[in-house]
Amino acid sequence: MSKEVLSTPSAPKALGPYSVAVEAAGLVFISGQVAIDPATGERETGDVAAQADRIMTNIGAILGDAGLGFESVVKTTIFLRNMVDFPVVNEVYGSRFGSEPPARSTVEVSALPGGFLVEIETIASRG
Repeated sequence: MSKEVLSTPSAPKALGPYSVAVEAAGLVFISGQVAIDPATGERETGDVAAQADRIMTNIGAILGDAGLGFESVVKTTIFLRNMVDFPVVNEVYGSRFGSEPPARSTVEVSALPGGFLVEIETIASRG
């Protein structure tokens, strides 16, 4: 099986030794996204709703660069610094999906890189 690292000019660059998106076997794996403005490289300093909105916008841009949209997403994982923020993140997240949202897991973690409040990783399918 071969893999292809996807070019994602519309999204933030990787902050470490990983690829923002990789395609293999008709699936596009998008690394966990945090709230960074791709135009400035700066962190979104707003509340959890603002961070979730920036993340979903970035995921949409990555999907778009791959020729896909939110309807192609089959699985996501949401990492929250505080599960109390779940209803707010759920509302922002849910606004991007239609009547058939993807499978999802949500977990609370003790910390996220850079002090972010939320991180979301995504798997999309070409099929």
